[in-house]
Amino acid sequence: MASVNKVILVGNCGRDPEVRYLPSGQAVANVSVATSSKRKDKNSGEMIEDTQWHRVTFYDRLAEIAGEYVKKGRPIYVEGRLKYGVYTDKTTGVEKNTVDIIATELQLLGGREGMGGPSGGGEEGGYSRPAAAPRAAAPAAQRPAAAAPAKGGFDDMDDDIPF
Repeated sequence: MASVNKVILVGNCGRDPEVRYLPSGQAVANVSVATSSKRKDKNSGEMIEDTQWHRVTFYDRLAEIAGEYVKKGRPIYVEGRLKYGVYTDKTTGVEKNTVDIIATELQLLGGREGMGGPSGGGEEGGYSRPAAAPRAAAPAAQRPAAAAPAKGGFDDMDDDIPF
């Protein structure tokens, strides 16, 4: 049986990424991402906001991109997988559990503020590991001929539908 370990987060960065390089030369960037939800308290009727903090780790080129473009407070979209770990706290000697998100995709959200250049320059966009290129629509000459138009007010519509 196949299994799935996938996380999708849309939230705000809690701090600027910390980029470092492993002895192998591999880039690693860590950032915290806050996600919030609101609910109404049944007893008092007031709105309660619940914020969760997530530790996100980027590797390789994605880490370099995160280090360059992700900034504190900026909204981002992250896809990845969960990774659980355990460490021993140096001050108390107590074992503690950790949950990290190992990111495989990153999308910068929101406006272009802070992207450099006199007009805010830069591009908003998504960054991920290479994927297959989308298929282009077949040229008009290779498409099958459309059926004779029916009388329904659509006679003057363009036949070059992109899908």
